[in-house]
Amino acid sequence: MELSRRGLLVAGVGGAVGAGAGPARARSTGPTGPTGPTRAAEPPGRTGPPERTGSGAPVRTGFQRLADDGYGLLSGQRVGVVTNPTGITADARHLVDVLHADDRVDLVAVFGPEHGFRGTAQAGGSEGRQQDPATGLPVYDTYGTSGKALADLFTAARVQTVVFDIQDVGARFYTYIWTLYDVLRAAALAGVAVVVLDRPNPVGGRGPAGPVLDRAYASFVGREPIALAHGMTAAELARLFNGEFLKDAPARLHTVPMTGWRREAFFGETGLPWVPPSPNMPTPDTALAYAGTCLFEGTNLSEGRGTATPFEVLGAEGVDRRWAEAADALDLPGVWVREAWFAPTFSKHAGRTCGGVRLVVHDRAAFDPVRTGIGLLVTARRTWRGFAWRADHWIDRLTGSDRVRTLVDAGAGVDEIVGDWAAGLARFAAVRDGYLLYR
Repeated sequence: MELSRRGLLVAGVGGAVGAGAGPARARSTGPTGPTGPTRAAEPPGRTGPPERTGSGAPVRTGFQRLADDGYGLLSGQRVGVVTNPTGITADARHLVDVLHADDRVDLVAVFGPEHGFRGTAQAGGSEGRQQDPATGLPVYDTYGTSGKALADLFTAARVQTVVFDIQDVGARFYTYIWTLYDVLRAAALAGVAVVVLDRPNPVGGRGPAGPVLDRAYASFVGREPIALAHGMTAAELARLFNGEFLKDAPARLHTVPMTGWRREAFFGETGLPWVPPSPNMPTPDTALAYAGTCLFEGTNLSEGRGTATPFEVLGAEGVDRRWAEAADALDLPGVWVREAWFAPTFSKHAGRTCGGVRLVVHDRAAFDPVRTGIGLLVTARRTWRGFAWRADHWIDRLTGSDRVRTLVDAGAGVDEIVGDWAAGLARFAAVRDGYLLYR
Protein backbone atom coordinates (compact mmCIF):
# COMPACT_ATOMS: atom_id res chain seq x y z
CA MET A 1 0.00 0.00 0.00
CA GLU A 2 2.37 2.64 -1.28
CA LEU A 3 0.65 5.83 -0.20
CA SER A 4 -0.29 4.55 3.25
CA ARG A 5 3.38 4.71 4.21
CA ARG A 6 3.97 8.31 3.22
CA GLY A 7 3.72 11.45 5.34
CA LEU A 8 4.72 9.89 8.66
CA LEU A 9 5.82 12.41 11.28
CA VAL A 10 7.16 11.91 14.76
CA ALA A 11 4.91 14.21 16.78
CA GLY A 12 6.75 16.80 18.79
CA VAL A 13 3.82 18.29 20.67
CA GLY A 14 2.00 17.44 22.98
CA GLY A 15 -9.85 0.03 28.49
CA ALA A 16 -10.71 -3.19 27.67
CA VAL A 17 -12.09 -5.09 24.68
CA GLY A 18 -15.83 -5.60 24.88
CA ALA A 19 -19.28 -4.62 23.68
CA GLY A 20 -20.45 -1.13 24.51
CA ALA A 21 -23.79 0.35 23.53
CA GLY A 22 -24.61 2.34 26.63
CA PRO A 23 -23.01 4.12 29.57
CA ALA A 24 -19.97 2.49 31.12
CA ARG A 25 -21.60 1.46 34.40
CA ALA A 26 -21.60 -2.34 34.61
CA ARG A 27 -18.64 -4.62 34.29
CA SER A 28 -18.16 -6.20 30.88
CA THR A 29 -16.40 -9.29 29.64
CA GLY A 30 -14.39 -9.31 26.43
CA PRO A 31 -11.51 -11.29 25.00
CA THR A 32 -9.15 -9.90 27.64
CA GLY A 33 -11.44 -10.91 30.51
CA PRO A 34 -13.67 -8.91 32.90
CA THR A 35 -12.75 -5.31 33.56
CA GLY A 36 -14.19 -2.36 35.40
CA PRO A 37 -15.82 0.56 33.59
CA THR A 38 -12.92 2.99 33.79
CA ARG A 39 -9.78 0.90 33.98
CA ALA A 40 -8.48 -1.08 31.03
CA ALA A 41 -7.12 -4.57 31.64
CA GLU A 42 -3.46 -5.23 30.99
CA PRO A 43 -3.05 -6.94 27.62
CA PRO A 44 -2.12 -10.62 27.57
CA GLY A 45 0.95 -11.97 25.85
CA ARG A 46 1.27 -10.89 22.23
CA THR A 47 -0.10 -13.38 19.69
CA GLY A 48 -0.21 -11.20 16.58
CA PRO A 49 2.62 -10.25 14.22
CA PRO A 50 5.65 -8.99 16.17
CA GLU A 51 6.35 -5.28 16.19
CA ARG A 52 9.57 -4.05 14.72
CA THR A 53 11.96 -2.92 17.42
CA GLY A 54 12.20 0.70 18.45
CA SER A 55 8.53 1.73 18.57
CA GLY A 56 8.56 2.25 22.37
CA ALA A 57 5.07 3.82 22.47
CA PRO A 58 3.62 4.20 25.99
CA VAL A 59 0.11 4.09 24.47
CA ARG A 60 -1.15 0.87 22.94
CA THR A 61 -3.89 1.56 20.43
CA GLY A 62 -7.03 -0.47 19.89
CA PHE A 63 -5.43 -2.22 16.94
CA GLN A 64 -2.45 -3.27 19.04
CA ARG A 65 -4.82 -4.63 21.71
CA LEU A 66 -6.76 -6.55 19.05
CA ALA A 67 -3.52 -8.08 17.74
CA ASP A 68 -2.44 -8.93 21.30
CA ASP A 69 -5.61 -11.02 21.60
CA GLY A 70 -4.93 -12.85 18.34
CA TYR A 71 -7.81 -11.06 16.55
CA GLY A 72 -10.37 -12.99 18.59
CA LEU A 73 -13.17 -10.51 17.78
CA LEU A 74 -12.66 -11.16 14.07
CA SER A 75 -12.41 -14.94 14.22
CA GLY A 76 -14.56 -16.69 11.62
CA GLN A 77 -15.81 -13.38 10.19
CA ARG A 78 -15.56 -11.85 6.73
CA VAL A 79 -14.03 -8.50 7.65
CA GLY A 80 -14.20 -5.03 6.09
CA VAL A 81 -12.08 -2.13 7.33
CA VAL A 82 -13.00 1.58 7.32
CA THR A 83 -9.69 3.42 7.40
CA ASN A 84 -7.26 5.83 5.74
CA PRO A 85 -3.49 6.48 6.01
CA THR A 86 -3.79 6.99 9.78
CA GLY A 87 -4.70 3.34 10.41
CA ILE A 88 -1.18 2.30 11.38
CA THR A 89 0.63 0.29 14.01
CA ALA A 90 3.06 1.80 16.51
CA ASP A 91 5.88 0.84 14.14
CA ALA A 92 4.21 2.52 11.13
CA ARG A 93 2.77 -0.45 9.26
CA HIS A 94 -0.72 -0.05 7.85
CA LEU A 95 -3.35 -2.27 9.45
CA VAL A 96 -4.70 -3.35 6.04
CA ASP A 97 -1.28 -4.73 5.13
CA VAL A 98 -0.95 -6.42 8.53
CA LEU A 99 -4.45 -7.94 8.54
CA HIS A 100 -4.22 -9.08 4.93
CA ALA A 101 -0.96 -10.92 5.66
CA ASP A 102 -2.36 -12.73 8.71
CA ASP A 103 -4.11 -16.08 8.10
CA ARG A 104 -6.23 -15.58 11.22
CA VAL A 105 -8.17 -12.73 9.57
CA ASP A 106 -10.39 -13.00 6.50
CA LEU A 107 -10.11 -9.42 5.23
CA VAL A 108 -12.32 -8.97 2.17
CA ALA A 109 -12.88 -5.22 1.68
CA VAL A 110 -11.69 -1.71 2.51
CA PHE A 111 -13.89 1.40 2.86
CA GLY A 112 -12.53 4.93 2.48
CA PRO A 113 -13.97 8.13 4.10
CA GLU A 114 -13.71 11.77 2.99
CA HIS A 115 -10.26 12.40 1.47
CA GLY A 116 -10.13 8.72 0.51
CA PHE A 117 -8.41 5.55 1.67
CA ARG A 118 -5.06 6.98 0.60
CA GLY A 119 -5.88 10.50 1.79
CA THR A 120 -5.19 12.26 -1.52
CA ALA A 121 -8.47 14.16 -1.99
CA GLN A 122 -8.99 17.70 -0.71
CA ALA A 123 -11.88 18.77 1.55
CA GLY A 124 -15.24 17.71 0.19
CA GLY A 125 -13.72 15.02 -2.04
CA SER A 126 -12.87 11.33 -2.08
CA GLU A 127 -11.12 8.82 -4.31
CA GLY A 128 -13.94 6.70 -5.72
CA ARG A 129 -14.13 2.92 -6.12
CA GLN A 130 -10.76 1.28 -6.79
CA GLN A 131 -8.59 -1.74 -6.07
CA ASP A 132 -5.71 -1.65 -3.63
CA PRO A 133 -2.66 -2.63 -5.71
CA ALA A 134 -0.75 -4.00 -2.71
CA THR A 135 -3.40 -6.46 -1.52
CA GLY A 136 -5.82 -6.70 -4.45
CA LEU A 137 -8.69 -5.84 -2.10
CA PRO A 138 -11.67 -3.81 -3.37
CA VAL A 139 -11.78 -0.30 -1.96
CA TYR A 140 -15.27 1.20 -1.62
CA ASP A 141 -15.93 4.94 -1.34
CA THR A 142 -18.22 5.79 1.60
CA TYR A 143 -18.12 9.59 1.28
CA GLY A 144 -21.60 10.95 0.70
CA THR A 145 -23.09 7.50 1.33
CA SER A 146 -25.18 6.70 4.40
CA GLY A 147 -28.22 4.77 5.56
CA LYS A 148 -29.48 2.01 3.24
CA ALA A 149 -27.00 2.95 0.51
CA LEU A 150 -24.09 2.31 2.86
CA ALA A 151 -25.75 -0.85 4.19
CA ASP A 152 -25.99 -2.03 0.58
CA LEU A 153 -22.23 -1.48 0.18
CA PHE A 154 -21.61 -3.72 3.17
CA THR A 155 -23.94 -6.33 1.70
CA ALA A 156 -22.28 -6.11 -1.73
CA ALA A 157 -18.88 -6.60 -0.10
CA ARG A 158 -20.28 -9.60 1.82
CA VAL A 159 -18.79 -8.41 5.11
CA GLN A 160 -19.93 -9.75 8.47
CA THR A 161 -17.88 -7.42 10.67
CA VAL A 162 -16.79 -3.87 9.92
CA VAL A 163 -13.67 -2.56 11.67
CA PHE A 164 -13.27 1.22 12.10
CA ASP A 165 -9.76 2.62 12.68
CA ILE A 166 -9.17 6.29 11.81
CA GLN A 167 -7.36 9.06 13.69
CA ASP A 168 -9.83 11.80 14.70
CA VAL A 169 -8.83 15.35 15.77
CA GLY A 170 -11.50 16.15 18.37
CA ALA A 171 -13.80 18.62 16.56
CA ARG A 172 -17.48 18.03 15.75
CA PHE A 173 -17.09 19.21 12.16
CA TYR A 174 -14.23 16.83 11.31
CA THR A 175 -16.20 14.33 9.30
CA TYR A 176 -14.60 11.01 10.27
CA ILE A 177 -16.73 10.77 13.40
CA TRP A 178 -19.85 11.09 11.24
CA THR A 179 -18.54 8.37 8.95
CA LEU A 180 -18.38 6.31 12.16
CA TYR A 181 -21.97 7.30 12.98
CA ASP A 182 -23.09 6.34 9.47
CA VAL A 183 -21.24 3.02 9.73
CA LEU A 184 -23.12 2.21 12.95
CA ARG A 185 -26.49 3.03 11.37
CA ALA A 186 -25.74 1.09 8.21
CA ALA A 187 -24.34 -1.88 10.10
CA ALA A 188 -27.59 -2.18 12.06
CA LEU A 189 -29.52 -2.17 8.78
CA ALA A 190 -27.22 -4.72 7.17
CA GLY A 191 -27.03 -6.96 10.23
CA VAL A 192 -23.26 -6.76 10.58
CA ALA A 193 -21.13 -6.10 13.65
CA VAL A 194 -18.88 -3.07 14.19
CA VAL A 195 -15.50 -3.11 15.94
CA VAL A 196 -14.05 0.32 16.78
CA LEU A 197 -10.30 0.34 17.39
CA ASP A 198 -9.53 3.31 19.59
CA ARG A 199 -6.86 5.98 19.11
CA PRO A 200 -5.96 9.07 21.17
CA ASN A 201 -7.81 12.33 20.89
CA PRO A 202 -4.70 14.30 19.84
CA VAL A 203 -5.73 17.46 21.68
CA GLY A 204 -6.56 15.63 24.90
CA GLY A 205 -9.79 14.36 26.38
CA ARG A 206 -10.56 16.90 29.06
CA GLY A 207 -13.98 18.49 29.35
CA PRO A 208 -15.97 19.43 26.22
CA ALA A 209 -16.08 23.00 24.91
CA GLY A 210 -18.17 25.10 22.55
CA PRO A 211 -21.80 25.11 21.46
CA VAL A 212 -23.87 21.93 21.16
CA LEU A 213 -25.47 21.29 17.78
CA ASP A 214 -29.12 22.19 17.25
CA ARG A 215 -30.57 19.35 15.15
CA ALA A 216 -32.21 21.89 12.85
CA TYR A 217 -28.68 22.60 11.58
CA ALA A 218 -27.60 18.98 11.17
CA SER A 219 -25.34 18.07 8.25
CA PHE A 220 -22.30 15.90 7.56
CA VAL A 221 -20.24 18.31 9.69
CA GLY A 222 -22.56 17.57 12.62
CA ARG A 223 -25.35 15.00 12.57
CA GLU A 224 -26.27 14.93 16.26
CA PRO A 225 -26.18 17.28 19.30
CA ILE A 226 -22.63 17.00 20.63
CA ALA A 227 -20.28 19.80 21.64
CA LEU A 228 -18.06 21.47 19.05
CA ALA A 229 -14.93 20.22 20.88
CA HIS A 230 -16.25 16.94 22.27
CA GLY A 231 -13.14 15.82 24.20
CA MET A 232 -13.81 12.16 23.41
CA THR A 233 -12.11 9.33 21.54
CA ALA A 234 -13.64 7.46 18.60
CA ALA A 235 -14.59 4.47 20.76
CA GLU A 236 -16.24 6.72 23.34
CA LEU A 237 -18.17 8.52 20.61
CA ALA A 238 -19.28 5.20 19.12
CA ARG A 239 -20.69 4.19 22.50
CA LEU A 240 -22.44 7.56 22.85
CA PHE A 241 -23.86 7.43 19.31
CA ASN A 242 -25.13 3.88 19.77
CA GLY A 243 -26.53 4.52 23.25
CA GLU A 244 -28.08 7.96 22.76
CA PHE A 245 -28.85 8.62 19.09
CA LEU A 246 -29.22 5.12 17.60
CA LYS A 247 -30.75 3.38 20.59
CA ASP A 248 -33.93 2.47 18.70
CA ALA A 249 -31.85 0.45 16.22
CA PRO A 250 -28.34 0.10 17.67
CA ALA A 251 -25.46 -1.63 15.97
CA ARG A 252 -23.78 -4.70 17.44
CA LEU A 253 -20.86 -2.66 18.70
CA HIS A 254 -17.55 -3.78 20.16
CA THR A 255 -14.97 -1.21 21.24
CA VAL A 256 -11.28 -1.97 21.76
CA PRO A 257 -9.86 0.72 24.08
CA MET A 258 -6.24 1.78 24.38
CA THR A 259 -3.99 1.22 27.34
CA GLY A 260 -1.64 3.87 28.65
CA TRP A 261 -3.63 6.89 27.48
CA ARG A 262 -4.46 9.72 29.90
CA ARG A 263 -7.23 12.23 29.20
CA GLU A 264 -4.92 15.19 29.77
CA ALA A 265 -2.29 13.88 27.33
CA PHE A 266 -1.54 15.63 24.04
CA PHE A 267 -0.46 13.60 21.05
CA GLY A 268 3.25 14.12 21.51
CA GLU A 269 3.04 12.34 24.86
CA THR A 270 1.67 9.12 23.36
CA GLY A 271 4.86 7.94 21.66
CA LEU A 272 2.83 7.14 18.53
CA PRO A 273 3.78 8.30 15.02
CA TRP A 274 1.63 11.05 13.53
CA VAL A 275 0.17 10.66 10.05
CA PRO A 276 -1.75 13.67 8.70
CA PRO A 277 -5.42 12.61 8.92
CA SER A 278 -6.27 14.87 5.97
CA PRO A 279 -4.28 17.02 3.52
CA ASN A 280 -4.65 20.18 5.63
CA MET A 281 -3.97 18.59 9.02
CA PRO A 282 -0.17 18.24 8.81
CA THR A 283 0.76 18.27 12.52
CA PRO A 284 -0.72 17.91 16.00
CA ASP A 285 -0.30 21.69 16.34
CA THR A 286 -2.78 22.08 13.48
CA ALA A 287 -5.26 19.85 15.31
CA LEU A 288 -4.85 21.90 18.49
CA ALA A 289 -6.03 25.09 16.76
CA TYR A 290 -8.55 23.51 14.39
CA ALA A 291 -11.68 23.47 16.58
CA GLY A 292 -11.58 27.28 16.75
CA THR A 293 -9.97 28.47 13.54
CA CYS A 294 -11.94 26.17 11.23
CA LEU A 295 -14.84 28.52 11.98
CA PHE A 296 -13.24 30.85 9.42
CA GLU A 297 -14.38 28.44 6.73
CA GLY A 298 -17.70 30.21 7.28
CA THR A 299 -16.24 33.62 6.39
CA ASN A 300 -14.54 35.31 3.44
CA LEU A 301 -11.16 35.10 5.18
CA SER A 302 -8.61 32.37 4.43
CA GLU A 303 -8.28 29.72 7.11
CA GLY A 304 -4.73 29.09 5.93
CA ARG A 305 -5.40 26.32 3.41
CA GLY A 306 -2.68 26.43 0.82
CA THR A 307 -0.01 27.43 3.36
CA ALA A 308 2.46 25.38 5.40
CA THR A 309 0.47 26.09 8.58
CA PRO A 310 -3.26 25.76 7.80
CA PHE A 311 -5.60 26.77 10.65
CA GLU A 312 -2.69 28.44 12.43
CA VAL A 313 -2.75 31.48 10.12
CA LEU A 314 -5.86 33.39 9.07
CA GLY A 315 -6.35 36.42 6.89
CA ALA A 316 -7.36 38.13 3.66
CA GLU A 317 -6.30 40.86 1.28
CA GLY A 318 -6.70 44.24 2.93
CA VAL A 319 -6.43 43.06 6.54
CA ASP A 320 -3.89 45.06 8.53
CA ARG A 321 -2.20 44.80 11.93
CA ARG A 322 -5.22 46.16 13.80
CA TRP A 323 -6.80 42.69 13.84
CA ALA A 324 -3.79 41.06 15.51
CA GLU A 325 -3.55 43.90 18.02
CA ALA A 326 -7.25 43.68 18.92
CA ALA A 327 -7.20 39.89 19.22
CA ASP A 328 -4.03 39.82 21.32
CA ALA A 329 -5.51 42.47 23.61
CA LEU A 330 -8.25 40.00 24.56
CA ASP A 331 -5.57 38.11 26.54
CA LEU A 332 -6.95 34.77 25.39
CA PRO A 333 -5.65 31.96 27.61
CA GLY A 334 -2.60 30.03 26.47
CA VAL A 335 -2.07 31.82 23.16
CA TRP A 336 -0.44 34.92 21.71
CA VAL A 337 -1.86 36.42 18.52
CA ARG A 338 0.68 38.06 16.24
CA GLU A 339 0.51 39.79 12.88
CA ALA A 340 1.11 37.53 9.87
CA TRP A 341 1.46 37.78 6.12
CA PHE A 342 1.05 34.86 3.74
CA ALA A 343 0.07 33.95 0.17
CA PRO A 344 -2.04 30.77 -0.14
CA THR A 345 -1.19 28.51 -3.07
CA PHE A 346 -4.82 27.33 -3.39
CA SER A 347 -8.27 27.83 -1.87
CA LYS A 348 -9.38 31.33 -0.77
CA HIS A 349 -7.19 34.24 -1.95
CA ALA A 350 -4.89 31.85 -3.82
CA GLY A 351 -1.72 33.53 -5.08
CA ARG A 352 -2.49 36.82 -3.31
CA THR A 353 -0.76 38.39 -0.35
CA CYS A 354 -2.96 38.29 2.73
CA GLY A 355 -2.61 40.17 5.99
CA GLY A 356 -3.88 38.53 9.11
CA VAL A 357 -2.94 36.70 12.27
CA ARG A 358 -0.85 33.77 13.42
CA LEU A 359 -1.61 31.83 16.59
CA VAL A 360 1.32 31.06 18.88
CA VAL A 361 0.16 28.59 21.55
CA HIS A 362 2.46 28.90 24.57
CA ASP A 363 0.40 26.90 27.10
CA ARG A 364 -1.47 23.97 25.58
CA ALA A 365 -3.24 23.08 28.83
CA ALA A 366 -4.70 26.59 29.20
CA PHE A 367 -5.45 27.11 25.51
CA ASP A 368 -9.17 27.05 24.61
CA PRO A 369 -9.45 26.79 20.82
CA VAL A 370 -13.18 27.49 20.67
CA ARG A 371 -13.00 30.63 22.83
CA THR A 372 -10.01 31.72 20.74
CA GLY A 373 -11.96 31.19 17.52
CA ILE A 374 -14.82 33.31 18.85
CA GLY A 375 -12.40 36.05 19.91
CA LEU A 376 -10.89 36.07 16.43
CA LEU A 377 -14.31 36.29 14.77
CA VAL A 378 -15.39 39.15 17.04
CA THR A 379 -12.22 41.16 16.46
CA ALA A 380 -12.05 40.44 12.73
CA ARG A 381 -15.55 41.85 12.26
CA ARG A 382 -14.74 44.93 14.36
CA THR A 383 -11.41 45.77 12.70
CA TRP A 384 -11.84 44.86 9.02
CA ARG A 385 -14.53 46.56 6.97
CA GLY A 386 -14.39 43.79 4.37
CA PHE A 387 -15.45 41.04 6.79
CA ALA A 388 -18.36 38.91 5.55
CA TRP A 389 -19.97 35.58 6.28
CA ARG A 390 -20.23 33.05 3.48
CA ALA A 391 -23.49 33.60 1.63
CA ASP A 392 -24.72 30.10 2.47
CA HIS A 393 -24.27 30.79 6.20
CA TRP A 394 -21.89 27.84 6.48
CA ILE A 395 -20.88 29.27 9.85
CA ASP A 396 -24.24 28.09 11.20
CA ARG A 397 -23.44 24.49 10.21
CA LEU A 398 -20.01 24.75 11.80
CA THR A 399 -21.20 26.24 15.08
CA GLY A 400 -24.41 24.21 15.15
CA SER A 401 -26.97 27.05 15.06
CA ASP A 402 -27.34 30.69 14.03
CA ARG A 403 -26.55 31.96 17.53
CA VAL A 404 -22.84 32.69 17.08
CA ARG A 405 -23.40 34.51 13.79
CA THR A 406 -26.25 36.64 15.10
CA LEU A 407 -24.44 37.49 18.33
CA VAL A 408 -21.26 38.50 16.50
CA ASP A 409 -23.32 40.64 14.14
CA ALA A 410 -25.03 42.26 17.12
CA GLY A 411 -21.68 43.32 18.56
CA ALA A 412 -21.59 40.83 21.45
CA GLY A 413 -18.31 40.22 23.23
CA VAL A 414 -16.51 36.93 23.76
CA ASP A 415 -17.86 36.34 27.27
CA GLU A 416 -21.44 36.90 26.18
CA ILE A 417 -21.14 34.51 23.23
CA VAL A 418 -19.40 31.79 25.24
CA GLY A 419 -21.95 32.18 28.03
CA ASP A 420 -24.78 31.70 25.55
CA TRP A 421 -23.99 28.01 25.11
CA ALA A 422 -23.08 27.21 28.73
CA ALA A 423 -26.35 25.50 29.70
CA GLY A 424 -26.41 23.23 26.66
CA LEU A 425 -22.76 22.36 27.13
CA ALA A 426 -23.37 21.38 30.76
CA ARG A 427 -26.19 19.04 29.71
CA PHE A 428 -23.99 17.41 27.07
CA ALA A 429 -21.12 17.01 29.55
CA ALA A 430 -23.39 15.11 31.93
CA VAL A 431 -24.49 12.69 29.21
CA ARG A 432 -20.94 12.35 27.87
CA ASP A 433 -19.61 11.31 31.27
CA GLY A 434 -21.50 8.02 31.17
CA TYR A 435 -19.74 6.88 28.01
CA LEU A 436 -16.12 7.65 28.87
CA LEU A 437 -13.66 4.75 28.82
CA TYR A 438 -10.73 6.56 30.44
CA ARG A 439 -10.56 8.74 33.55
